[in-house]
Amino acid sequence: MASFAIKVIRNALKGVDAFSPEAAGRLAFRLFTLTPGRKPKNAKEKAALAAAAPVITRGQPVTLSYAGGWVLARRFAAPREAANTKRILLVHGWGSRSDYLAAMIDGLVKGGAEVVTLDWPGHGGSPGRTLTMPAAVRAIDAAWRHFGNFDVCVGHSFGGGSLACAAGGIVCDVHSHMPKKLVLIGAPSEMTWLFKGFGRILRLSPKAQVAFEGVVERLSGRRLQDFDAAHVIQARAVPTLVIHAEDDKEVSADHARRYAAAGPNVEMHWANGFGHRRIVSAAPVIARINAFIHAEDQKAAA
Repeated sequence: MASFAIKVIRNALKGVDAFSPEAAGRLAFRLFTLTPGRKPKNAKEKAALAAAAPVITRGQPVTLSYAGGWVLARRFAAPREAANTKRILLVHGWGSRSDYLAAMIDGLVKGGAEVVTLDWPGHGGSPGRTLTMPAAVRAIDAAWRHFGNFDVCVGHSFGGGSLACAAGGIVCDVHSHMPKKLVLIGAPSEMTWLFKGFGRILRLSPKAQVAFEGVVERLSGRRLQDFDAAHVIQARAVPTLVIHAEDDKEVSADHARRYAAAGPNVEMHWANGFGHRRIVSAAPVIARINAFIHAEDQKAAA
């Protein structure tokens, strides 16, 4: 059963649609891009932030500017004794923040990597109350311009899809940023399903739905259908590790299967039992990512 708020929004959009489906579509997009509040919602989230603090405070904060805003990045230096250090860009998912990736940050650094994290617009230490994928791609571009090339990009959920789209040069005014390797964790393989699903929830009319999806093209110069991360992985043939849980209730495992079908450059790792959020802190997942990142070094040492 729909919540009272959803019912109110549906009625409001229906009223706007009667006069202008275009305006209804733009309003739906505005609602679609609103980010959740930053304050912890419960004691569990407060405890998670407190536990993350010793790791997060080790990061050097950096402000990165891009067309339309700025984001907070943090740089975590590799251990001094590390050999063949890899530079990793690590990004979180929708409604999250870098703090919730503390276990992964710690594990990747201990594995011998320099790690750079981003808080998306409207998340964590970054300003704003909205987030779009074009804005995320521009934030990724800012990280590449500031820090230089990344050997590996690791992204969870929305972050994984954004990294793939950045690698594919999907946003027309942003250069492609292709790492040597990609790691996608619980990530969507394309964005059309999300827009269609949101439109169904709000019961948008066909014309309002077209207008809703059309905002993407005005922001990025590309159609919604072009934001196809699996197609990028296939076309660019970048070595990619896809990690997903079949019990993921937020991003269907079908997205992982779609990535896996993209080509022989994709390695599939099922992390069943960890769902959509616990997966980023799971020790077996972090170990698998480290093995993927350092595979060539391990072979050379053997």
